[in-house]
Amino acid sequence: MKFLKVALLAIVFPLMTASTTPHKFYVSTTNIEYVAKKESLQIITKIFIDDVEDVLQERYDSSISIATTKETERDIEYLKKYILQKLKVNVNGKPVKLDYIGREYDIDVANVYIEITGVTELRSIEVKNEVLMDLFEEQQNIIHIKTPEMRRSFILEKNNPKDMLNFN
Repeated sequence: MKFLKVALLAIVFPLMTASTTPHKFYVSTTNIEYVAKKESLQIITKIFIDDVEDVLQERYDSSISIATTKETERDIEYLKKYILQKLKVNVNGKPVKLDYIGREYDIDVANVYIEITGVTELRSIEVKNEVLMDLFEEQQNIIHIKTPEMRRSFILEKNNPKDMLNFN
């Protein structure tokens, strides 16, 4: 059942991002890739611009505008602050520091880039992703984890915002 949900959302999300019409789905996708040669986890979180802008306006300041000519450095800092508050990762049972690399906008999606360095071995990973869950009750955050040996996915919801994978 869980696999079916992940598979369905993995198909539906790209279709939703190709349109500029308002959407009725509240979903984000986070891709985490373990790059052993660089001893790092490379993370890309994809979030609908209008949804993240709504939450930033609700939480910090109603004048926040992202992905427009009105976007300011302060707006960018609020986006960074929000993402780093809502996304937490434990590697091998220990919390790790997320390094915010930056963001890009692609049509109606914000791509946020994060890296975790110093990961010499990946025995387990726990991801807590509460992005947009404070504004949208039906928010679902899809997590895809890729290592050189395997790929796994799971869906996080408001009543279950974290999950863990063991690689042993």
